[in-house]
Amino acid sequence: GTIFLDEIGDMSPGTQAKLLRVLQNREIYRLGGNQRIEVDTRIIAATHKPLEEMVAEGQFREDLYYRLNVFPIELPPLRERKEDIPELVHHFLKQYPVHHISREALALLMDYHWPGNVRELQNAIERAAIIADTIIEPEHLPPYIRHQVQPTRGFELPDEGIVLDELEKTLILQALEKSGGNKTRAAELLGITRRRLYSMMERFGISD
Repeated sequence: GTIFLDEIGDMSPGTQAKLLRVLQNREIYRLGGNQRIEVDTRIIAATHKPLEEMVAEGQFREDLYYRLNVFPIELPPLRERKEDIPELVHHFLKQYPVHHISREALALLMDYHWPGNVRELQNAIERAAIIADTIIEPEHLPPYIRHQVQPTRGFELPDEGIVLDELEKTLILQALEKSGGNKTRAAELLGITRRRLYSMMERFGISD
């Protein structure tokens, strides 16, 4: 059979060791039992975290990483494949009594940058479907989607210009504050990789 392990990057060190033993020995023991049970299964694992960086930082086992990283598939973030959003929305709506969404509400979803990717979209649709009666309208969407600020719209470069480094440093500090210091979340808010975030923090002298 096949086992799907979601968010494997959140797995504790102890659980990582147990999973590695199962993959190496192809056997398990029931909880409280002493009878060996052979297993022959395929493992599919997923995560939004940068496992290579976590291995380098000692947060994820290197041996387990290479055991799992046999056939990697990198899925682009949702903001880079927005053409998938309408189909995903209608797929999620099949789970609820409300099966329709207005053009205006869908347009807001298409404009949002989705730092939490598909799971964030699913949560937004679930919330809207609970509130709406027959059709999802903009007012049923989470406030942060309704009142989003589009960085490429409505912004004018002042006549006196700006200091780009200062702007970047300010955005990084704001992202770190909003994420409570969580580097992975801060990088998602900024739309950059965690490695790039660390590099920029070092350049601007921002401590961990």
